[in-house]
Amino acid sequence: MRVDAFDFELPEDRIALRPAEPRDAARLLAVDPGADTVLADCGIRDLPALLSPGDALVFNDTKVIPARLSGRRVRDGTAGPRIEVTLHKQESEARWRAFVKPARKLVEGDGLAFGEPGDLSLSGRLDARIVAKGEGGEIELAFEFSGPAFDEALAQIGHMPLPPYIAARRPPDRQDTDDYQTMFARRAGAVAAPTAGLHFTERLLAALEARGISRHMVTLHVGAGTFLPVKVDDTGDHRMHSEWGEVSPETADALNRARAAGGRVVAVGSTPVRLLESAADPDGCIGAFSGETDIFLTPGSRFRAVDRMLTNFHLPRSTLFMMVAAFSGLETMKRAYAHAIEDGYRFYSYGDACLLSPQAEAVRP
Repeated sequence: MRVDAFDFELPEDRIALRPAEPRDAARLLAVDPGADTVLADCGIRDLPALLSPGDALVFNDTKVIPARLSGRRVRDGTAGPRIEVTLHKQESEARWRAFVKPARKLVEGDGLAFGEPGDLSLSGRLDARIVAKGEGGEIELAFEFSGPAFDEALAQIGHMPLPPYIAARRPPDRQDTDDYQTMFARRAGAVAAPTAGLHFTERLLAALEARGISRHMVTLHVGAGTFLPVKVDDTGDHRMHSEWGEVSPETADALNRARAAGGRVVAVGSTPVRLLESAADPDGCIGAFSGETDIFLTPGSRFRAVDRMLTNFHLPRSTLFMMVAAFSGLETMKRAYAHAIEDGYRFYSYGDACLLSPQAEAVRP
């Protein structure tokens, strides 16, 4: 399918630079292709009324690390030009894949020194060596230390890796340390937030629980690849990035039991969708899962494990917009996004959300 079928124009002033305050004050667009009223303007606080007793919400409990680093290239013992690095995937105890700018003059074997030059404390310095260089500014780094020492240094000198459409308009600040982290964040490893989870508060969770809606956790460490542009003309030629995820046997069993009792699995964000669909068998039974997934959901894909989806508004021509188009239908989602733009909804990571029901042909038979 042609990638330009997923294009749309978004005014720059629709891109949210800060989240709603409080978090559950965000707006919510309910999208149901099979209903008489396909689009309904609501708020996040209406979510309990939009779901049914017995439904099961699935959250991603990944935690964003301060993966953005500033430093200098070091060659032959001499500090060179400044560089900006964003870690995006851990390969082993001390090795990370990363994107770097500028990448053109870097070569394998170069050293990178992060932190303040005069700071000799363990937590104030972080040194690495380039062990591989790929395309598009991607490198693989071997750090001089790992484990708690690495974590301590990263916390001291790293910055929250705000998405490029926010970082291009303002630098990250102390407020983002809290804003760009969900209340469910527990397992460190993501370099982008599972942003649909940003809308939840203790008040909203209490209302959902009172309604008889259960909540469950999975883990998918979101990588910076989620923001990479699709550079091919046809979706069939796109190589999807992979991310590590885990569905515990207990969570898989609970979700299968909820469905068997007539409840619906409601994925909070695109990351639980990717993970649950990777963990499901052809009949829609969800199994335990631990490993990498590079699943790519586009129109024509069948959704076997997920019955509804809560998600933010996504970039044009992105794999995430392709996913929601696969779920609710391309024309329906184009209509929904046009309505959201016209009605002043806030887009992207810090923006508003939509609650999606599937088109009939997208769900398991």
